[in-house]
Amino acid sequence: MNSDVSKIRNLGISAHIDSGKTTLTERILYYCNKIHAIHEVKGKDGVGATMDFMELEKERGITITSAATNVDWNDHSINIIDTPGHVDFTIEVENALHVLDGAILVLCAVGGVQPQSITVDRQLKRYKVPSLAFINKCDRTGASPLKVVEQIRQKLSRNAVLVQLPVGLESKFEGIIDLVKMKALYFDGLNGENIREEEIPSNLLEEANIYREKLVDTASMFSEPLTEAYFDGTVTEELLTDGIRKGTLSLKMIPVFLGTSLKNKGIQPLIDGIINYLPAPFDVENSAMDLDNNGEEVIISSDPDLPAISFAFKLEKQQYGQLTYIRIYQGTIKKGDNLYNSRTKTRFKVGRLLRMHANHMEDISSATCGDIVALYGVDCSIGDTFTHGNINYSMKSTFVPEPILSLAINPKEKKSFDNISKALDRFTREDPTFKAFIDVETGETIIKGMGELHLDIYIERMKREYGADFEVGPPQVSYRETITKSINFDYTHKKQTGGRGQFARIAGVIEPNNNCGCHFVDETKGGVIPKVYIPSCESGFNDCLHKGSLIESPVVGVTMKVLDGKFHPVDSSRLAFELASIGAFREAYRKASPKILEPVMLLSVESPSEFRSNVLASINQRRGLIIDTVVDNAFTNISAEVPLSEVFGYATNLRSLTQGKAEFTLQFLKYEKVPLSIEEEIKLARKSLA
Repeated sequence: MNSDVSKIRNLGISAHIDSGKTTLTERILYYCNKIHAIHEVKGKDGVGATMDFMELEKERGITITSAATNVDWNDHSINIIDTPGHVDFTIEVENALHVLDGAILVLCAVGGVQPQSITVDRQLKRYKVPSLAFINKCDRTGASPLKVVEQIRQKLSRNAVLVQLPVGLESKFEGIIDLVKMKALYFDGLNGENIREEEIPSNLLEEANIYREKLVDTASMFSEPLTEAYFDGTVTEELLTDGIRKGTLSLKMIPVFLGTSLKNKGIQPLIDGIINYLPAPFDVENSAMDLDNNGEEVIISSDPDLPAISFAFKLEKQQYGQLTYIRIYQGTIKKGDNLYNSRTKTRFKVGRLLRMHANHMEDISSATCGDIVALYGVDCSIGDTFTHGNINYSMKSTFVPEPILSLAINPKEKKSFDNISKALDRFTREDPTFKAFIDVETGETIIKGMGELHLDIYIERMKREYGADFEVGPPQVSYRETITKSINFDYTHKKQTGGRGQFARIAGVIEPNNNCGCHFVDETKGGVIPKVYIPSCESGFNDCLHKGSLIESPVVGVTMKVLDGKFHPVDSSRLAFELASIGAFREAYRKASPKILEPVMLLSVESPSEFRSNVLASINQRRGLIIDTVVDNAFTNISAEVPLSEVFGYATNLRSLTQGKAEFTLQFLKYEKVPLSIEEEIKLARKSLA
């Protein structure tokens, strides 16, 4: 392990499903001598890709959890996290990008910028992660890297610039032209391990010069020495590399690499690109909150000699204890150190410090800032910050989307209940988007997640890993309620039972707002309601938001303004005003024409064009609204807005309509009012369950 922080790179590999992330990672591991044989995704050889180590991942050929590893390349240490492509496991991507300095956005040379590519790009921008793009599968029929580059510019609003050109395409893809070195690279040997460098073929030289000129022109915007050399005609490889690096780190440029992971072409130059263009830990500005100074933001330094600051971004339950993945932002952590958890305000001793390679552990004695390592046997949660010294800092937490789908699970026998409890306790700690609770009215155990696949995976894991035997109820959609018009209220809570009574009057208006948030606004004047009672009014309002009167779903998009009121010097109390607020809200809510809102998903289907009409008809049958249809060679991409309640079982339906040749992705888009006829059906269904 290199202790020089300038020679550390932390990167994530992210993409749309089936773009080749895990296959690419497998090749990087091979060329960096981390593994000595290449295995394929879906475990066709009975082994499966290194980073997909769960049995379910090998069986289904998908990445479910992010996996970390570390490789060495040209005296540099690279920490890599392979992330899932399915939107259902988006929290794994969020957690990874939160702690990474750079990323590779993998795109298919045929599919181009796909729906999940857009989601991943949005996440990269949220965490301000400098990125490279790798256009994979250049050997596939229909491959068009130039088209994909244009899509990156148009759909992702990125300044994408080619640093390579292909030598041939589709079945004739032979190698790449490096526009920095101005050489043609070919990949010989059984697994493309021998790089042959030659002059650029004469028939491609003119095109290479044109794209080299574009690359220099773009990179010179970020480097004055390169600009001067550009005008002098003295551009060197070093000056151009430096200009590209500065543009990438400023987030104003994304270098584009080409290749085919499956055919072992173009991977080594991409690894060189990681070293040359992606940031070292000290190239990225990280900040924390000083808990001893009202959470004031402080910049932390990638200095191994300062007090340590690290962040827990992933948990795994092991047989003998919890494995906690951490990113060290500042200082050095050694085995035997005492660390402080800023959330729980407790100290613990570092018993084992580990470097991870998928599911394999290597004990190490110390790790420095920039490292991604793991602690064993520490009781903590995702998002906890560990420090030592006299600092009390906390890193910013990860963005966690709300789950949208729920299922009821009922144990078949009593002993399964304990196994289910153990499983749910573990999974809810490891995955913040997976929730579990007991419905107090029905006594059922309810699990909530991001989609059908998300819940399906956890149900399968409960049965396999914990031997739990249970039945699963039908999926339940997380509906919401809102109001559609403003209503004035004037409510008096009055109760006399002998001795001191209860009295509180509040008046105002409840009205809809355009967002899904709920707001309480105090606009009283002249002390008509003493300020000491206003928090109680707000507490009563918040209590009412948990259950609406239509189907007892959470209430959203409501603002309650208190304009007037009255109090009694003896009989008024906090409780009286809280009850008055509850009574006022419920009375006004019934008159405000409440409506049910349902989650609407963005459905993206990629299908052979011969089945286009069947797919369009299936979407229309599910109350879908087609928003875009793109015919690209023999494939059609269809984007539509579809209510979540209508897409249960769509995978089976789509397979039968397209002979198993189509695939789709779903991601939450918005909440929308349900049609009146559907609203009545929902009410009746809820009554029958009650």
